[in-house]
Amino acid sequence: MTKIHPSSASASITAAPTPSLVSESPNEAVVLTVWTKSLLFNCNGFTVYDSKGNLVYRVDNYIAGSKGEIVLMDAAGKSILTIRRKRLSLGDNWMVYDGDTKVNPRFSVKKHVKILNTRCLARVMSSGRGGSESPSPKSSSPSSTLYEIDGSYAQRCCVVYDHKRQRVAEIRRKEAGIGGVSLGGDVFRLVVEPHFDTSVAMALVILLDQMFGRSSSFKR
Repeated sequence: MTKIHPSSASASITAAPTPSLVSESPNEAVVLTVWTKSLLFNCNGFTVYDSKGNLVYRVDNYIAGSKGEIVLMDAAGKSILTIRRKRLSLGDNWMVYDGDTKVNPRFSVKKHVKILNTRCLARVMSSGRGGSESPSPKSSSPSSTLYEIDGSYAQRCCVVYDHKRQRVAEIRRKEAGIGGVSLGGDVFRLVVEPHFDTSVAMALVILLDQMFGRSSSFKR
């Protein structure tokens, strides 16, 4: 069986706290391996490794639990971001909060529904609170578009663009090291540019999976 991550020792759910996700070069992107499987038996979720095989992010049991709330944790199980479905809103709309807080969302993500632009999957919107806690520099306009996600999540081929159409993160298919055998949609790469928050990028992956993945009846 093809190894998903380089270090088998990193699979322990009692791993050390998440290491700093910084590239060896400040000009190089951080490359993560995302596995659409929880490390906990009989649970759903995600397991994320860095390039050295260290466990860095976890999502456990979010489908079996509350479908309106998803928690992104570090390797030690500490809540980094909490994703909550926005109530009483039209369409697929989610709010993202720091840690396990329930006030002052960091940003929101809304599924794109217009059929004219078929490449656009979702938009990341400012919460309007501004400051360094926002996923991008300060925005003077509340609820302005910070990022756009284009591509096909079903094909594991998506790009996150900022407001200047510069690439900040990308989902790519992952191939085995020997023979270039594809590992399928359950394992893929998440490539994050140096200036972009890897936890935010992973939150966007989780939301794409909610909108177009295993739990969605409409996939693209």
